[in-house]
Amino acid sequence: MKTAVIVFPGSNCDRDIAVALESVTGVKPDMVWHGDTSLPDNVGIIALPGGFSYGDYLRCGAIAARSSIIPAVVQAAGRGVPVIGICNGFQILTEIGLLPGALMRNAGIDFVCRDVKLTIDNGQTAFTSRYAVGETVVFPVAHHDGNFTADADTLDRIEGEGRVAFRYAESVNGSARDIAGVLNAGGNVLGMMPHPERRIEAAHGGEDGRRLFEGLLETVGA
Repeated sequence: MKTAVIVFPGSNCDRDIAVALESVTGVKPDMVWHGDTSLPDNVGIIALPGGFSYGDYLRCGAIAARSSIIPAVVQAAGRGVPVIGICNGFQILTEIGLLPGALMRNAGIDFVCRDVKLTIDNGQTAFTSRYAVGETVVFPVAHHDGNFTADADTLDRIEGEGRVAFRYAESVNGSARDIAGVLNAGGNVLGMMPHPERRIEAAHGGEDGRRLFEGLLETVGA
């Protein structure tokens, strides 16, 4: 399975997601520089990593959203290629319009860095097929602008369409309705604030995150 990690100036979790993808697929991902204009042929999974693209200047993800590689990512998502954006990657996905809403400053204006409990809201997606609905998992978070926000109509719509993949089991950052992971209408784009790539082996304290990538690989392969 060929995968790609999009690397922006200021990315600092690109190696983490690359290690997770290689661990699950057995193949090193292509590290695609933000200034490129095309993706590898036959790419099966695209990842936008966490970090501080362009130093979070202007607005988190706003400058990265105008990078040369973005049109290729949007086109691939439109063809049904799975795209996962984690932390800053989630912010970028909202900035380019692949996901609704926005990521605002955390409640209390604090940087949150700790393990958090999540519950699975929809287990019938490419990203959550290895989990059971209502199951509690533990992922790390590390963010200052992780408060997912959208207007009431948008929140009602994404909830009604089953597009909430993960919720915080306890309030973490003021996120609207405790939403931690959101899908696009097609179900092939996921944005989430917690870091599943940092929980893929026992040395990390557990393998809850590994199941996300294993389920995604299984779905894409099928």
